[in-house]
Amino acid sequence: MTTNDSTTILNTKLRDSNSKIIFDEPILCAQFLRDYIEDIPLLKNVRPEDIVDVSEQYVHLFSEERNSDRVKKVHIKNGTPFFLVSLIEYKTKVEYNVTMQIFRYMIYIWEAYEREEEKQKKGISKQKGFQYPPILPIVYYEGRQEWTVPLDFKSRIIEGDTFAKYVPDFRYYLVPLRKYSDRELLDREDEISLIMLINKLQEMNDISSFRSLPKEQLDAILKDTPDHIVDIIADMLLAFLLKSNVSANEAEKVVGKVKEKNMGQLFADMEPIDIQAEQAKIRIQKKEIDTERQEIQTQRQEIQTQRQEIQTERQEIQTERQEIQTQQQEIQTERQEIQTERQEIQTQQQEIQIERQKLDAQKRELELMRQEILAEKEALITIRNQ
Repeated sequence: MTTNDSTTILNTKLRDSNSKIIFDEPILCAQFLRDYIEDIPLLKNVRPEDIVDVSEQYVHLFSEERNSDRVKKVHIKNGTPFFLVSLIEYKTKVEYNVTMQIFRYMIYIWEAYEREEEKQKKGISKQKGFQYPPILPIVYYEGRQEWTVPLDFKSRIIEGDTFAKYVPDFRYYLVPLRKYSDRELLDREDEISLIMLINKLQEMNDISSFRSLPKEQLDAILKDTPDHIVDIIADMLLAFLLKSNVSANEAEKVVGKVKEKNMGQLFADMEPIDIQAEQAKIRIQKKEIDTERQEIQTQRQEIQTQRQEIQTERQEIQTERQEIQTQQQEIQTERQEIQTERQEIQTQQQEIQIERQKLDAQKRELELMRQEILAEKEALITIRNQ
């Protein structure tokens, strides 16, 4: 990382990757499940050691843009111990197909569970008492726009109410960050809520609101926090600052307050940030990049079109060559046929010449015979006259 004051760093993916880090940390994940899943009493006593990350089993389901989605196996110790699968979907913008995404995940998770149980005991899934673990689908939403997506699955099905008895019946649990005020988050007095406070920093007003929070209460949250979680919080804040084009040097100074566990003085010495202006710059940069991508795509399409035209021309030339070759073969065949006919005619002419010669010989023989006959006649006449 460059620490020069004039250097700014822009990384639009840091926030997404940091959300993955948050839910991968058992302490923070346990706090999230305890604090923000309000209608599942069984989660009120969940501990970090009760949570096992099993996301790798389903990594093939996650596309690159949703690589922060996490799957947790949560062991519940209440009467008969069992485990709950917590599926956490991270969203920064409204996505209307989220229920179908979640439904696919749920099916894959249950199928994977069935396969594992079958490995342990063949045929167990066909027994009467076999049951699948419950899955709690959670959507953690950080966007500023209101989340307008229905929570139930049947809303995504045509005539969902009419066919309600025949459509999978489930709802996902929505945790919209903007629902919580800064005071509500601060009053929870734990690290996950402090991180959510940092995630809310998207406008200048958000920083002003953060500065107005009681310093003692902010400092108290990190009093006994393990260093590795402090580092996670520092990384989250650093991601926000760098994304906002704060100089690396100034960002490091602000993050240093976190590592000193001095959250009350977090933005005390920092120049005001016009986050909206920076976000507008980022949007312009993104638009320029998108325009360049479109131009490149257009050029690629033109090149592809030219290639196709050249290929078509080559095929036409090849076709013409084949036609010419066919014609040449036909001409050669005709020439051979003519040559054969000529040879046949020449043979016939020779045969006729031979026949003519034979006829001439026969004519000469006949002429000789006539002369002999005439001579004999004259001889007879002379004899008679004597």
